[in-house]
Amino acid sequence: MNFEPVIGLEVHAQLLTDTKIFCGCSTKFGAEPNSHTCPVCLGMPGVLPVLNKKVVDFLLKMAMATNCQINRESSFARKNYFYPDLPKGYQISQYAEPPVEHGWIEIETEGGKKRIGITRIHMEEDAGKLIHDENSPVSYVDLNRTGVPLIEIVGDPDLRSAEEAAAYLRRIHEILVYLEICDGNMEEGSFRCDANISLRPVGQKEFGTRTELKNMNSFRNVQRALEYELKRQQYLLESGGVVVQETRLWDDAAGVTKAMRSKEEAHDYRYFPEPDLVPIVVDDEWQDEIRRALPELPLEKRERFSSEYQLSAYDAGVLTQSRALADYFEEVARLSGQPKAAANWVTGDILRFLNDEKKTVGECPVAPANLAAMISLIQAGTISGKMAKDISEAMYKTGGTPEEIIREKGLVQITDGDALTAALSEILAKNPDQVAQYQSGKEKLFGFFVGQAMKATGGKANPRMLNDLLQKMLAKH
Repeated sequence: MNFEPVIGLEVHAQLLTDTKIFCGCSTKFGAEPNSHTCPVCLGMPGVLPVLNKKVVDFLLKMAMATNCQINRESSFARKNYFYPDLPKGYQISQYAEPPVEHGWIEIETEGGKKRIGITRIHMEEDAGKLIHDENSPVSYVDLNRTGVPLIEIVGDPDLRSAEEAAAYLRRIHEILVYLEICDGNMEEGSFRCDANISLRPVGQKEFGTRTELKNMNSFRNVQRALEYELKRQQYLLESGGVVVQETRLWDDAAGVTKAMRSKEEAHDYRYFPEPDLVPIVVDDEWQDEIRRALPELPLEKRERFSSEYQLSAYDAGVLTQSRALADYFEEVARLSGQPKAAANWVTGDILRFLNDEKKTVGECPVAPANLAAMISLIQAGTISGKMAKDISEAMYKTGGTPEEIIREKGLVQITDGDALTAALSEILAKNPDQVAQYQSGKEKLFGFFVGQAMKATGGKANPRMLNDLLQKMLAKH
């Protein structure tokens, strides 16, 4: 029997606010354990939460970027469960009245673009963090993360393969980062994903029994975990077994999923309205204010780069990996007036230098103006492409301008026709056998003469002038 995967992802994105969702404690990562806490986020009796308006602003940005319907009024609820890193015994979340729902995004698949639905996006507070001592049977609790604002993006079960799931996750990630509402750091847990996955016979409308996967902290792990779970469920179904509804953990080292606990349903959490927070009302004026501040999104930017700068889909994709990189490229293109050359240098040498040192474009020592000046010098014939390679590396190391480096290294291209003619005359005179072979039809020797001329001029000869002169001199020789 042929089976069809049914996959839906739930993404938790930590928002880039300075303070927590219901109190003034800092959200800064890496602080001394339990130093960013107060009676509100610790859930002490008698305290009252106060909603951070910026959290709603960020939610609205994500809603508009994912084509979601924004509900004018929504409310918070208490999601009750006991866990050691949740001292008050419930999480303030949203349930029956979500603020945002019924959206979609597009992903690229082998069959072309595919629209994936967004069921809902809601706000909630994060729990704390357990730290387990590897050398003794002791666990510690760090509550700095308690109350850090999250949005949960619940996707429709529209994904039909692990590859589609990875593509969807990357698209959600890049939108969040472009909006500058989440840093997208999966290692620090600010971008987390759970997956609901099941199999059903091809052609069947009803879903099969699903499992939920957790503990996937990279795009690669998400794809590997889903691929493993699909094979596991298929083996069970084909061998006469049954899939049990449960939550499973991904074990990256072993490359398998493992049972964690039976799957909870909504009624297990005994949701009820949060009595300490009033309903949230988002009026038209608030929505208009957010809409006016929305940046150009990555998909739109890729399409514009392809049409406006005549870039390939690949180059446009690389250059729009982040807003900072796209802005860097556009500044170089604007200042040099040569977008294709700018794209080649940014996707080539600049990204190679940065990747070698694991730096971001924000840390790039080569200012856009300097890279643009270098491209203009190539266009003007002042330096060759080979010289530019040396200059770009020197600019990256020193942060200097191309003019300073050309002066220091004496790299100005030789465009003096008499000097080039003299150098070529000497080379032809020293190599009569090669000249004879060339003239008898061995045209590949043209490169030999060019190489000798470049060697004689220290690589400074203008390539176009050199080729023209050499062709004329060999014809007359």
